[in-house]
Amino acid sequence: MDDDRLYWEKDGCMKNLLMLVLLGVLCVPAYADSPHDKGIEVKVYLDGEDVLVDVNFTVPASIRQVWDVLTDFDHMASFISNLQSSEITGRSGTVVQVSQKGVAKHAMMTFPFESAREIRLFPYEKILSHMVSGTMRKMEGETRLIGDGDQTRVVYHVDVVQVAWIPPLLGKVFIEHEISEQFQEIRDEILKRKQAETKQARNEYPDP
Repeated sequence: MDDDRLYWEKDGCMKNLLMLVLLGVLCVPAYADSPHDKGIEVKVYLDGEDVLVDVNFTVPASIRQVWDVLTDFDHMASFISNLQSSEITGRSGTVVQVSQKGVAKHAMMTFPFESAREIRLFPYEKILSHMVSGTMRKMEGETRLIGDGDQTRVVYHVDVVQVAWIPPLLGKVFIEHEISEQFQEIRDEILKRKQAETKQARNEYPDP
């Protein structure tokens, strides 16, 4: 583990890897004994420079409530802890350009990251994300929303090509942790807003 960490720090792979945590638009649990990420299934596959991540979870909220959080790019830094800034820099119909910066921390290490992405919106169904610039060679993401009774299922996939080899053990654990944490924060925000909407509706239309 120490050799892997030394290699990663020296080569700069960890910093590049952190672009993955920007995809909220965007997680079997990464740590099964942690109540924080229960119900969020994350699968990470590493193959040399290639990184594939699949995320699957449900949230007791409507598709519209989930969509509103996943596409709230201008306020995303207020509910995703490792983001310092997030803003829409351009828009043309259902295509938006988003710039994000942040810092991820793991153990005693700190890693700044930033990205510029083009995001195609298919309202209440799908979000496609393409990295225009950043520290990856390639990053393509897709988020799908599926109605499931009174819940919404979120299915997310990202395909990343790294600039260098990633130590499998340390890399997989770190990605799983960061992705799980990010999507848990997104899920928490969805539920927080749903609760606020319900409270407001009760105040406006009290029971007789």
